[in-house]
Amino acid sequence: MDSAQVLTPAREDLIRRTLESVAALAIKHTKIIRELTDEYSAKYGTRFKYEYSPETFSQTEPDFALEVCEAVKAAWGKAGTGDERIIFNLPATVEIAPPNHYADQVEYFCQHISEREKIAISLHPHNDRGQGMAAAELALLAGGDRVEGCLFGNGERTGNVDLVNLALNFYTQGVSPNLDFSDIQSVIEVVTACNELPIHPRHPYAGELVFTAFSGSHQDAIKKGFEAQRIRHAEAAKKGELQYWDIPYLPIDPADIGCTYEAVIRVNAQSGKAGIAYLVQQHLGLDLPRKMQVAFYQVVQDIADREAREMRPEDITTAFRETYHFGSSKYEGRLVLKSFKISSEPSPDTTGSDEQPADERRLFDGTISVDGALRVMRGDGNGPLSALLDALRTHLDIDFIIREYAEHSIGEGSNVKAASYVELVRGGQDIKDARKATESWWGVGVDSDIAGSGLRAVLSAVNSAIGDRELPELKLNVGFNAKSAQSDVANAILNSLQLELPRRLQGSFFEVVQRAARGTGGELSYSDLIKVFRETYNYEQPDPNAKIQLKKFKMKSVGDNGHKNFSGQFIWDGQPRDLTGQGNGSLSAILTVLNSQIDGTLSVREYAEHSIGEGSDVQAVSYVELAYNVEGQKRRTAWGIATDTDITASGLRAAVSAANKLGIVQKQ
Repeated sequence: MDSAQVLTPAREDLIRRTLESVAALAIKHTKIIRELTDEYSAKYGTRFKYEYSPETFSQTEPDFALEVCEAVKAAWGKAGTGDERIIFNLPATVEIAPPNHYADQVEYFCQHISEREKIAISLHPHNDRGQGMAAAELALLAGGDRVEGCLFGNGERTGNVDLVNLALNFYTQGVSPNLDFSDIQSVIEVVTACNELPIHPRHPYAGELVFTAFSGSHQDAIKKGFEAQRIRHAEAAKKGELQYWDIPYLPIDPADIGCTYEAVIRVNAQSGKAGIAYLVQQHLGLDLPRKMQVAFYQVVQDIADREAREMRPEDITTAFRETYHFGSSKYEGRLVLKSFKISSEPSPDTTGSDEQPADERRLFDGTISVDGALRVMRGDGNGPLSALLDALRTHLDIDFIIREYAEHSIGEGSNVKAASYVELVRGGQDIKDARKATESWWGVGVDSDIAGSGLRAVLSAVNSAIGDRELPELKLNVGFNAKSAQSDVANAILNSLQLELPRRLQGSFFEVVQRAARGTGGELSYSDLIKVFRETYNYEQPDPNAKIQLKKFKMKSVGDNGHKNFSGQFIWDGQPRDLTGQGNGSLSAILTVLNSQIDGTLSVREYAEHSIGEGSDVQAVSYVELAYNVEGQKRRTAWGIATDTDITASGLRAAVSAANKLGIVQKQ
């Protein structure tokens, strides 16, 4: 490359001699290069291409630049077509004029150089005026064949033209630059490591903020653009057509250069509801109703204003989970749905006809954790959600009505789930007032069952509404026309004590509960219910009226038929007794012992068992119902319940517990 500069007096003869000397200099050196390349090609087989650059092209008279290049081409003498073309590199060594001036100079050169087909016009723009990119693009339109530049615009002074920027500009217009930037981050890492110069956050295509929108209006446009494109691409896929990228404020798909949509929308105090809703949709799969977007937007803005910082996606999702008690147990509210069943029955206010069936009511039967305690609730309404609200109104004095409901699916195929959104307002007002109410609470629920997602959404909203207000103690209504049934009592015992009562024991204890509730108008609190159970069956507490106590025992198998030999130490009416007996099992063996000491006979009417706890804390629970027959007397029955780490021991102690409740009579 010849970079000679000359100074000449303003006389025609001297000017001509000066220009001739410069041209002769270029010719001389080109001939030297030709001689050497010919020599080394013959000697080593190396193939050479020749590039000549009039260094100050953009500051040179166009005709003189042509004259010099024509002379160089003639001196080279080997310019051909295709790969044999000579390269004339036309630099804007120092950018001193608007980009169209440079393009005009390139166009003039392309139109007036001879044997154009044997020449590759190379462009070499600099960026002194910040217009190197425009100069390169205009000059390519003017006839340029190639561009010399640097990755990310590095170079002397303000740098050479940015090849990454230039290439991706063409890419956005549907022109392949034949450069692969599908993993632009790896390119950034190599360049910054070599140059030790960082990439500016706003650098086109490569900066960390180039695909980021903070503005609320921009975020709204991007969100709507993605929604419209999703529909457009689905229709194009059905028709087998191309799927074009067309999103406001995003001239290129970030995925095309190896970027994600993670930072497309970021949130600070200037952001709008659409951007926040977009992040919730991207990270949680939830397409929030517009009014819920407004409600949650205020939550995020309050946090952003208070903390005066950008809200990251994880900040947004955490705030959402905490606000709506959504997700794992970490975010659960005071009321948590544990299980439920929805059934239906004909509405008592309507009758059907041959043309139209009678309206049906929905019944909610469920277990809800209330401040950590499992409670059984029941309600009815014209749908599952109103039935749950009726249950909350009846059992907890929580009164709300639904003003708005929305739903959509998440996922596809066997993994599809339902997402439900509920807006609640205070109950006790007519529909007109409810619609105008300014205070409301939103909730969200996700479940594989649409009814379950709706119920969870209701509780999500209720948790926000009740805050930390004190809730009334839950009570069972077991009196006349009671809402609480035998199964409700059994569920309460299961939830509180983990005891799965056999069906007959459920019925027996329900009668005990009804008698206990007579003095309170048929109502019984959960704590009182558990107290009645413990006292009735002396569960995990001593029996002050026990005649018989089993202190220690041994059980041995006899023969191959499974018979058992029992030997044990008892306290009977305060006196120690060592007793033995045999039976075809452990229960029949101890009954043999007991029957040897009493008038009448004891027999097992029902036996059940299961385990409670986990791991090293697991225990066996046994339920034994004994029948006591004495000649001339009505048969009596009683249940015994006992726990022990040993299943045999729990069964024996349950049998003794039942025997103590039967008023057995010792032999005289």
